[in-house]
Amino acid sequence: MPCFCALKPKMESWFDPKEDQWVGIPKDTLADGENAENPQTDVEQEETDQTQAKPDHGDKKKETVYITEKKDMTLDDYQILQNELYRIGNKVNQSIVTVTGIKERVDIFDSPYESPGQASGLIIGNNKKELLILTEYQVIEDVKSIRVTFINNDTLDASLIKYDGNTGIAVLGVPVEKIAKTTMDQIETAVLGNSLNLRQGKMVVALGSPLGTNYSILTGNITSVTNTITTEDRNYTVFTTNIVANAKGNGVLINTDGEVIGLVLKSPYIQKEQNTLTAVSISELKEIIELLSNGLNVPYMGVKGSTVTDAISREYNIPKGVYIKEAVVDAPAMMAGLQTGDVIVAIGKEEVLSMEDYQRMILKLKKGDQVKITANRQNTEGYKKFTCTVEVGVLR
Repeated sequence: MPCFCALKPKMESWFDPKEDQWVGIPKDTLADGENAENPQTDVEQEETDQTQAKPDHGDKKKETVYITEKKDMTLDDYQILQNELYRIGNKVNQSIVTVTGIKERVDIFDSPYESPGQASGLIIGNNKKELLILTEYQVIEDVKSIRVTFINNDTLDASLIKYDGNTGIAVLGVPVEKIAKTTMDQIETAVLGNSLNLRQGKMVVALGSPLGTNYSILTGNITSVTNTITTEDRNYTVFTTNIVANAKGNGVLINTDGEVIGLVLKSPYIQKEQNTLTAVSISELKEIIELLSNGLNVPYMGVKGSTVTDAISREYNIPKGVYIKEAVVDAPAMMAGLQTGDVIVAIGKEEVLSMEDYQRMILKLKKGDQVKITANRQNTEGYKKFTCTVEVGVLR
């Protein structure tokens, strides 16, 4: 009997193999006291903390002493700071890989040849079967083969797990059994940080291939955290920096804790004609990354929308909900009857009051689901409520 008990777990794995391990990515929330619309700088926060500090005069040993004398930084001080930022960057570079997509082409003499395209990738997880790599789909679209090169120059074949046709991000898998122990000892899984609390002036480091050359390290500061882009079914915050940009560059933005806070994407609707580097907030991409990492499709309805706030509702007499700025042609939403100018107020039995509500509810759906949408449409007598049924799809 003891022998059988010892063998039972092994025998169960033979006859009842477990599914691949689920890759979970914790979601982020805005920290208490934070206000994204009126961010407080570190200096202001420090002054506030000092003002609010109340030393215990009854016990002088516990009294806090503040040094208020100002001292100018020297060139040596700047060099020390720069060295520290590069140290952090080099550490996180262990999570960076080079992704190469090999395409077959034909020259003017009809002779076939291989044409490689490259981008950086980020190690984001390990499901015990495959090492998961986050990259951009455009470098591996319609390719013959995909190769991943690690920081020690070890190169292995990879396969596409899933991609999102909206943001253009993709997750690749490299078989764990193919990765040498020496390579595993030199690489790290990236830490995806909380970018919801990012503020202007924060020091950041750009890694990957921000200038088109892999394992580049660029340093700078966040200059804006209020820019947004509207995509199909989702809106994203885009951070701007004072780091020089390159149309061919991509990679990640990290903070001084070595955590990834943004993705630097080649996508033209994100970078546009920017002269400085921009990055999409990683916190707003985590749900998408989790779906792709587990081989699941990203649900798609095809609505570009914005929140009808209380102020907008009062001023323009528009019902609260999600205003459809564009119902994408031939998308599921348009096929179901939704139009530009409609205001979505409910999905199923759940009320929709903001774009955040809409995004959260859509991600719960699956391809092929039939979902009831309640919306308001304006006519000569004002807004009138109606319903339609949308069949959820996938954007390719």
